[in-house]
Amino acid sequence: MKALVKADSGPGLRLLDRARPTVGDTDVLIRVLRTGICGTDLHIDAWDDWAAGVITPPLTPGHEFVGEVAEVGPGVSAAEHPIRVGDLVSGEGHLVCGRCRNCMAGRRHLCIRTIGLGVNTDGAFAEQVVLPAGNVWVHSGPIDLDVAAIFDPFGNAVHTATAFNTFGEDVLITGAGPIGIMAAAVARHAGARHVVITDVSEYRLRLAEKVGVSLALDVSLHSIASAQKQLGMKEGFDVGLEMSGQPSALRDMIANMTHGGRIAMLGLPSQEIAVDWSKVVTHMLTIKGIYGREMFETWYAMSVLLQQGGLDLSPVITGRYGYADFEAAFAEARSGCCGKIVLDWTVPHLPG
Repeated sequence: MKALVKADSGPGLRLLDRARPTVGDTDVLIRVLRTGICGTDLHIDAWDDWAAGVITPPLTPGHEFVGEVAEVGPGVSAAEHPIRVGDLVSGEGHLVCGRCRNCMAGRRHLCIRTIGLGVNTDGAFAEQVVLPAGNVWVHSGPIDLDVAAIFDPFGNAVHTATAFNTFGEDVLITGAGPIGIMAAAVARHAGARHVVITDVSEYRLRLAEKVGVSLALDVSLHSIASAQKQLGMKEGFDVGLEMSGQPSALRDMIANMTHGGRIAMLGLPSQEIAVDWSKVVTHMLTIKGIYGREMFETWYAMSVLLQQGGLDLSPVITGRYGYADFEAAFAEARSGCCGKIVLDWTVPHLPG
């Protein structure tokens, strides 16, 4: 089968022929239809310090995907995992041990031994991928394939945006990457009064406007305090969603929260962040870390949000390529002037 492979240490991926993955007793073999390109994949492609310390070549990366079930392992219980050949599926890319205290209690997203599909094991940038049956999510209704391919990052957005109640609240989102924009769409859909999203990229701020934010703010030109005045706010934001991992973004968020404000933090900092902890204490702020998706409560919420209508993620998907044109796809994803980029694994090249 065709697969994108980190064949050895160093920058770049190669399109190679690889053997079909082995299907274990409780595994599911999936014919990949489309995949999304994630920031993790860009790190692996570039072979930065993080990738060099984590990745063991040869490896097929990729963890955002949609596909059709091609084979179900003989040990998969139809009662426990009703998965059939031909089902349209996506997959939870966090592979858990099933034995630690959190796993045994049903809190699989808190597994202490989590490993990543496409990071620690071969992933979905291939014509076929194998996943444990317990990680497979069956799409029960009609869904756009591009949207189904990005259920992983959509799940990050939903997990973050639903960490605290946003109905009737004023919400500040720092970071207008694809996940931040999807979180803004979810918060607006959930009934937030004002949704303000910040970034320094004019392109991504314009993209955020397409999902109905109250204000897309370039913080290189305007302060968050000025945004509050523009919207007639007097006491600060009720809920903050920190999506960027940037130190200045977290500090600005803390400075603009109301007393008792709640912050969900998904953005992963590359360094330690010094913040005004006295303000956190005296303003009684709550800061909650978010990692991945709750298995499978977040997945259920994603499906319901899309099935009930009114939540349009199509503006977030801005580029589509056949799998053989992966270099152009990765270049666009790396440019920052894009939303989500999708690879089609049914054709090597897309028309035009």
